Amino acid sequence: MTKIGLLRCPQNETKCPLTSCLKTMKDGTEGFAGYEGAELAGVFTLAESRDRNVELARILKAKGAEVLHMVTCGFAGKQNGKWYAGNGFIEGPQQLMSDLARETGLPCVLGGAHLPEGYTPIIFGPGTGEPTDRI
Repeated sequence: MTKIGLLRCPQNETKCPLTSCLKTMKDGTEGFAGYEGAELAGVFTLAESRDRNVELARILKAKGAEVLHMVTCGFAGKQNGKWYAGNGFIEGPQQLMSDLARETGLPCVLGGAHLPEGYTPIIFGPGTGEPTDRI
């Protein structure tokens, strides 16, 4: 069972209860495909400060998270009922997740529920922050 930490955007903190992310995590679909079972280690709302986000990620790691996932609204936008890569609520999501992977030693993934059509989640390797094709 893989313990996952979710990183959400502040714009949806009071609008989205993460229902779809939790369901797709349980089902092992969309951004959570490929896990041999997953369980939630915790959730944090991303802050404006890079240093604070590193601190939040380290707390999730201390609480047992083995992988961090940024939910889709952080890096993707929605138009006409469809999700598309880009124009998410978090500025520089790839750089942020790369930094968190480097700083925490955990793999960091851009993807949760509602993945854009044809999108493959980007995984940033633990310790290096470089894109990789596996957790």
